[in-house]
Amino acid sequence: MDFVFNQNMPFKRGRFGSVTGTIVDMVPARIGSRRANGCMIFVTLEDMDGNTVNFMMTPSTYVLDFDTLSVGMLCTFWYSADAPMPLIYPPQYNAAAAAQVKNGRNVDVGYYNVSLVNEDQTLELNMDGSVDVRTTNNQYFQGSPANHNLMVVYGSSTRSIPAQTTPSKIIVLCD
Repeated sequence: MDFVFNQNMPFKRGRFGSVTGTIVDMVPARIGSRRANGCMIFVTLEDMDGNTVNFMMTPSTYVLDFDTLSVGMLCTFWYSADAPMPLIYPPQYNAAAAAQVKNGRNVDVGYYNVSLVNEDQTLELNMDGSVDVRTTNNQYFQGSPANHNLMVVYGSSTRSIPAQTTPSKIIVLCD
């Protein structure tokens, strides 16, 4: 993780990668020789090119709208690009967040700076007072979402660079 210093306060920021595809299998996960206890789920995803990618969903994986994911759903999974991962095929990642793909809904996960622009400089958030800002346990977030890792849910955006949008919902991915 990188550290960003703002007003003498360090904030962890993460880079996220994502994979979109159809869930083809979900099974309780085992860790080493221990039995599966049902708290972790091993998800196999087939992406748009037919490639297989595996994700480990843990109790800390945030699932947008608390949807119950199932085989056959088109979903996007995000993972920390900075986290260690085994060099195996198919690739296997620890899922940081997941969302079912729905028409008319866009979702971005990443670090947003003090100006509410994501790290890729591709999306800028306009906060108009109507934006629902929550924590991962669905509580109202008390403070500014700037300088945090966010899951941003939005409909349309401008064609500018960076694109601008007024999100319908922001989830602050608190450490």
